[in-house]
Parts: sequence; C-alpha cells; structure tokens
Amino acid sequence: MSAGSRSLLLIIPFTLAALWGVLHTPPPPPEPRTDDAEEDVELATLPELPRWILDPLPDFHLYQDVTEKKAAFFSYLYSRTLLVNSRILLQRQHLLDLQVKETLSENDIEWLAKQAERLRVDQETGSDEMFRRLLRRLDTIPPSLVLAQAANESAWGTSRFARQGNNLFGQWCFSPGCGLVPLSRPEGANYEVARFRSAYHSVRAYVQNLNRHPAYHELRVLREKAHQSGGYPTGSELAAGLGDYSERGHEYIQELRSMIRYNNLVWYDQQYRDTIVSRDNIEGLMDLATAPEERLQPGYEPAEDTNTASVD
Repeated sequence: MSAGSRSLLLIIPFTLAALWGVLHTPPPPPEPRTDDAEEDVELATLPELPRWILDPLPDFHLYQDVTEKKAAFFSYLYSRTLLVNSRILLQRQHLLDLQVKETLSENDIEWLAKQAERLRVDQETGSDEMFRRLLRRLDTIPPSLVLAQAANESAWGTSRFARQGNNLFGQWCFSPGCGLVPLSRPEGANYEVARFRSAYHSVRAYVQNLNRHPAYHELRVLREKAHQSGGYPTGSELAAGLGDYSERGHEYIQELRSMIRYNNLVWYDQQYRDTIVSRDNIEGLMDLATAPEERLQPGYEPAEDTNTASVD
C-alpha cells in the first residue's frame, strides 16, 4: 500500500460526520412488521426504540466514489451498532443488579427466565451458574467487527439479500417464507436467507447469534477474558472466534482482520469506547438508547436537550 493510500485511510473517519449530513436524507419509515419475536423481551426493561431505526437501507449502488460509499456505509451501520450495544449494556446492568439482590421478585425471576430462554442458558433460574452464563452471553460486539462482517457478507450493502431483506450478515432461517430463497440453493435444501424488519434488526439478530450459538463459544470466552483483564475486546481479537461463520474458516478470519486493518476500523472501536466510557451509567446509556441517529454518528459532539420520536 502506498504512503498516499495510508494517509487517505487516516482521513476517512474524520470526514464521516460531514458526509452523513450531506448524503443522508431519511425517507418515511415502512409499515411495521410483526416478525420480531425478541422485541417484547428486550422492551421489558428498556425504553421504546427510536423511530429512525425503520429507515430503509440506502441505495449504496448510487455511490460512484468508493471512499464516499464506504464512509456512508460505515456511518449508517455504526449508529445502529451503537444503539444495539447501548441497549445490551442496559440489560447487562440490570442483570448485574439482580445478581447482588438478596431476594428476587416474581418479575425478576420471569425476566431472568426469558433472557435465559432467548440466550439458550438452561441452568436453574437465579443460580450462580445461570448468572455466570448469562453475563458471558449478554454482551456487546465491537463496531469494527460488525462493520467488517456487514461489508463482507452484504457486498457493502448492495447484495440482493441486503436490498430486499435488510439482511447484512447472511443469516439463515428455516420456516417457509421466512426470507429469500438463494438462487444457488442446493436441491432438497430448505433454508432461506432471513428477511428483517430493518437493518437495525439485522444487526441485533447478528449480535444475538454470536451471543448464543454454540459455534461462537470461543468468541464469547475471548470477550470475557478481555473484560476480566480490565480491557475492551477488539474486532480483530474476537474475529478469532468466527472460524465456523464461513466454510473458509481461518481464511475468512484473516479476511475480516485485513478489512479491519485496511479500512482503519479500529477508529470506530475507539470512538465507541470513548462514547461508552463517558456514559457509563444508567442515565448515560438510556440517553444513547433513545438518541436521534445523528447523535450516534462517529465523532459527533453531544448537543443539549435533543428529543426524538419513538416507534409505536
């Protein structure tokens, strides 16, 4: 890579906030769909989702300049990743509060049971082992890894599955009509590529998949060890646990790490850490979990007293 190219990579992240304001015009939200079975569990302890999550995926085919296309794609996904992670951290804090509570109420036990079912933890409700396993699974994914996988799996948001089904990560489903049938699906196979209500719901389902599927146990252990050492896991570190995400195995891991390095996606991890550290309390996380989209853009300076509409 030339010195000029490396310099350009360092400049790109700092232009994203400006590019977002110029390039993004939110269209009206689509009609709500009722295929989000996890919504009620999440909303049991969280505020309503902001309405902007229903904005359709931009047409990234329209970008002629590759740098602008990447900047727009990363900005669009970063805000949704920050929203997903902030809401997970609110739930994680609630879980930590319950862990030290002397007596669990019926509502507490019900919430724990629903989270255990969602995250596929089968230990006795309220037991130490249940809390340990839930804390390992109810956790966030670094933005650099989310952005790299979304770009890789969706061809920078231009794939058929991204455009027609808001699916940015190639996730499958197995109920007839649950998604889009791949044109190259083998005869006799019954899987479809899942269709999501919005790109936000695709990001959330992807994070949940990494948090509960047996194939990504190593990723969760690596993340837990990073927390125990007092640090934040990076996308490149956690990519080591994604060998089963693709048939290409180690080659796929190396490709993701290369994308993170080439596109300077560690910058987004740093932006994320700075944002979370400055709001490491219930009030701060609640602010992020309900914020307007522009306030969740990388490098955005917080404004005073900004309101946003909520999803009904």
